[in-house]
Amino acid sequence: MSHHRKFFIDGAWVEPDGRETLDVINPATEEVVTAIALGQASDVDKAVAAARRAFESFSLTTREERLALMERVLECYRARADDLVEAVMSEMGAPLKLARSAQVPVGASHISNTRKALENFEFSEERNKGLIVREPIGVCALITPWNWPLNQIAAKVAPALATGCTVVLKPSEIAPLSAIIFAEIMEEAGVPPGVFNLVNGTGPDVGQVMAGHKEVDMVSFTGSTRAGIIVAKTAADTVKRVCQELGGKSPNIVLEDADFEKAVAGGVRSCFQNSGQSCDAPTRMLVPAARRDEALEIARKAALTLKVGDPRAEDTDLGPVVSRQQYDKIQGLIETAISEGATVAVGGPGRPDGINHGYYVKPTVFGHVDNAMTIAREEVFGPVLSVLSYQSEEEAIAIANDTPFGLAAYVQSSDLDHARKVAARLRAGNVTINDPDWDTAIPFGGYKQSGNGREFADWGMEDFLEIKGIRGYTA
Repeated sequence: MSHHRKFFIDGAWVEPDGRETLDVINPATEEVVTAIALGQASDVDKAVAAARRAFESFSLTTREERLALMERVLECYRARADDLVEAVMSEMGAPLKLARSAQVPVGASHISNTRKALENFEFSEERNKGLIVREPIGVCALITPWNWPLNQIAAKVAPALATGCTVVLKPSEIAPLSAIIFAEIMEEAGVPPGVFNLVNGTGPDVGQVMAGHKEVDMVSFTGSTRAGIIVAKTAADTVKRVCQELGGKSPNIVLEDADFEKAVAGGVRSCFQNSGQSCDAPTRMLVPAARRDEALEIARKAALTLKVGDPRAEDTDLGPVVSRQQYDKIQGLIETAISEGATVAVGGPGRPDGINHGYYVKPTVFGHVDNAMTIAREEVFGPVLSVLSYQSEEEAIAIANDTPFGLAAYVQSSDLDHARKVAARLRAGNVTINDPDWDTAIPFGGYKQSGNGREFADWGMEDFLEIKGIRGYTA
């Protein structure tokens, strides 16, 4: 039975208090997939109350009990992998091979790595004559985006379970289907009633209500910097903890000693993965000025190798962007870049040739980009790469850091020691050298307007814990 028009509260699927619904649109076809119920403040109240009741007992569970629970969740998640693949293809247009290789498996990876971190996590330590204790913070409001839905849900729910917190999840209303399946997984795994709750809805009607709720102790939010500011201001009245992973405009410095062909082509593929809809995408490629034209030609050829089309086709590399709103925003930024003097090496405005419906964007590479241009300052969230040039390594580092964001940065070099020295000077929460495999045991989060707090494994657990100091604990 479909749970699309219900919420998961206190261990049961319940009818919403209101009657308002929202169509879920398949961005590849522009057709309605289903409709979901939209919540309101009274639905949030019920979910928070259930989480508050459950916290009294769940916060007292042992490490062993939570390890066993997380193992059951992981087993149930893996059993529903095919359903999750179908959901992310339908709700956000993720290509089949990306859904199978990354979008769905990354959720299991978070649960697994957080469970491993829990095995040896130090919840208490003696110091002098006192005891320092790390205790679950309480009821947590989790607000997640549409671009990597399972990645962000699991990266928040897993540390909450590991630490003994209870949660209310509001996934993106644009891509809610995978979250509904995730709630079914939690039910199948036997998560105690009230420990995990799901309320669908919009940011103003549900997300802000959660952020400002007096019975919520912590908010974990992933989304745009603009929305993150609203969440933080709303939460401030109740002085609750706010952890945020926000926007980015990440630089990718290709050093003179890099394997140029490999580094530039790899940077294009990394930027365009998930149709460019990643907050840490390397959207500003910095290359030596003397090799700018060479880099643009390599980037152009790399972009042309990527197949854009039906997400359900086995060989599709890039699907659509998630919505008409996103498509229009991206087209506007492409037009602005051209008007400001950037040159199109490949791609440009409009849909790819031969595609006349769906929210598809041409994989686009811009050359002659100055870091003051709009295309180099604003987060595009689409398959659009800007290539900038630098005269010296010092200038490259200065350009890389000249952004209000600080989520990620990338360095390409054939000399690891050289790359490490450059990486140390980049003001970003995540720096990647020469494109290794993604690792959910490494902390993730940003500097500056890219947020605060960290996610993944034990780093994520820290944000769900309060610290208590007990003096005179020992004789």
